[in-house]
Amino acid sequence: MPRTAPDLSMFSLEGKVALVTGSGRGLGLEIARAMHRAGAHVLLNGRDGARLRQAAEGFAGGPAPVSVLPFDVADRGAVRDAFARIGREHGRLDVLVQNVGQRNRKPLLEFADDEILALLDVDLASGLVLAREAARLMLPQGQGRLIAVTSVAGQIAKAGDAVYTAAKAGLTGMVRALAAEYGPHGLTSNAVAPGFFATETNAAIAADPVAGAYFVQRTPMRRWGRPDEIAGAAVFLASPAASYVNGHVLVVDGGATILM
Repeated sequence: MPRTAPDLSMFSLEGKVALVTGSGRGLGLEIARAMHRAGAHVLLNGRDGARLRQAAEGFAGGPAPVSVLPFDVADRGAVRDAFARIGREHGRLDVLVQNVGQRNRKPLLEFADDEILALLDVDLASGLVLAREAARLMLPQGQGRLIAVTSVAGQIAKAGDAVYTAAKAGLTGMVRALAAEYGPHGLTSNAVAPGFFATETNAAIAADPVAGAYFVQRTPMRRWGRPDEIAGAAVFLASPAASYVNGHVLVVDGGATILM
């Protein structure tokens, strides 16, 4: 039989509007690029408007528009204003990718109360607020995709990282709770859990001959993940191909969480 081109329409995001938080660099930027290539009108988000505008230049000539929407996910008023603007300017929101996260690696005894609360505010509480505001736009449509970028730290733990680990485990719980709450209304809620990726945030660890080698040895594929290797998982969860995937955590870690 003659070979035919594969049918990739089930992975198309044509006509969709997708907000990717923390998309000025790293994993968020790669996810935004992939969703744009799949046809989505991507809204780039971060606190640094200049960085976002520079990132947007790399999207020129793609199949859909790209817009810059700077705001701080921990600023509740700014979040409400941003989603109101999405409603006014685009009339819809089809995909929310929550990618913003902060990390402060140190023993719990060294954390002050305000440091714990600040980290939980960005890494967990802001996720609930973003999902709530996205749902306001998605529920009238009867469809939408809520996607959280969590971490394998939500499933496995390492000493000196308790607050971040607790927050990521909390996001996993959030994803499952929202799957139950919004599934009857046509919305799905899922997560992508990255393993050890060579992003700007992890550059110092990856370059360290001892620490970097540890994480390589800890991964069956014996290497760090490339940032672009996270993008396909997010596009899948946003696409029609994942229409019956709900409450799932898709681990992208080279096998690190299955290794004894």
